[in-house]
Amino acid sequence: MKELELYINSYFGIPADEMAEITGFFKLTTLEKGSFFLKEGQICDKLSFQKSGYIRVFKQTEDKEITQWISSKGYFVTDLRGIYFNQPAMFTIQALSDSELYTINREDLRNLVDYIPKWQELEKLFLANCFTYLETRVFNLLSLSAEERYITLFEQNPELFNHVPLQYLASMMNMTPETLSRLRRKMLV
Repeated sequence: MKELELYINSYFGIPADEMAEITGFFKLTTLEKGSFFLKEGQICDKLSFQKSGYIRVFKQTEDKEITQWISSKGYFVTDLRGIYFNQPAMFTIQALSDSELYTINREDLRNLVDYIPKWQELEKLFLANCFTYLETRVFNLLSLSAEERYITLFEQNPELFNHVPLQYLASMMNMTPETLSRLRRKMLV
């Protein structure tokens, strides 16, 4: 549970006794390669911190799959629409590899405020962090060239390029697999 503790502490700097209470609500779970964390249309009732593995967030449209995000070690996995608003998921979340997660269910997540008085403040910071990250991602998709998007993702998550099928990475960067292959060849020269 060290990974989760380090993450929480790096963002929120909370005392050890409160940290133990918070992490005590999370249970180690596993998700086998190909298994679903959540399917589109279901209501998400859990929040997980990823200890290991790779998990893809995607949506199937009429003519293609669109990868919205690929999660790896050190990221949270959930569907905010479901966990906070009890609404059906817009995306499917599936393990690309065997993955270990620290998971808390919705009820325990809501009850944390009873045990940790400043949990609401921590949760606001977490959601603000998610929103800020999303803003940056949307801006990059709208303003950066394909090459710049490739460089940005490679600098942020180089391990993805060795463990995730290229068509998923291409989709996540809003480019064709052919464009991604061309960019990879160019960067290797």
